[in-house]
Amino acid sequence: MELLQSLNKGVFTLTLNRPEVFNSFNKTMALALQKALDRCEKDEDIRTIIITGNGKAFCAGQDLAEATDPKGPALQQIVRDHYNPIILKIRNLEKPVIAAVNGVAAGAGANIALACDITIAKKSASFIQAFSKIGLIPDSGGTFFLPRIIGVQKALALMMTGDKVTSEEAERMNMIYKFVEDDAFDGFVLNFAEQLACMPTRGFGLTKKAVNASFTNTLEEQLNVEELLQTEAGSTYDFKEGVLAFLEKRKPEFKGK
Repeated sequence: MELLQSLNKGVFTLTLNRPEVFNSFNKTMALALQKALDRCEKDEDIRTIIITGNGKAFCAGQDLAEATDPKGPALQQIVRDHYNPIILKIRNLEKPVIAAVNGVAAGAGANIALACDITIAKKSASFIQAFSKIGLIPDSGGTFFLPRIIGVQKALALMMTGDKVTSEEAERMNMIYKFVEDDAFDGFVLNFAEQLACMPTRGFGLTKKAVNASFTNTLEEQLNVEELLQTEAGSTYDFKEGVLAFLEKRKPEFKGK
């Protein structure tokens, strides 16, 4: 099974499961991840999502054996039908998506991690824009997100050289949220995800919508978006529960509604 799935305490963990090829993507795994992300949108029991990898790697990108197979999908189909839907589903999913980078994240694997809302990496993990090593350009949203995260100069340098970025360097240049010592990584990610799952995740979804809109809006347009989404947030159960809990001096019980 190319993708492992588990749901516990509102946290839905999706584990890329091709460890023998460093969790590189083939068509089956890409479509399985798309289907799982669709479930996340519809299942009210899912409050937070973790994407991680099994074994030593997070994801080494595309399985080149598939990409070079004369009987396999063409590059255009791989980008259009496998990766582009994954990136759009992650960004449009109105729930927090955490990339738990447990090892090397290369090529499309690196850019899927960067497309997530929050990226946490093991200290021993690394990020590589590996495309230039085989004459390709960064895909999976890499040319969109990376320059916005770390700036055009650094992004282009990493894209052209294919240099490895350690998790410590990635945190320092604001590429990721945080790196964590290897022995503490699993516990930290799970505790972090469970904490988010207990919070007003409906509001998190509206926050994502606002941030997504900011990529193309003018200031005036963005202020209008904030007005509309704040009005929507103010009509949620979680807002009412948060205010009531504050007035009653108790811990709120949010439901993501």
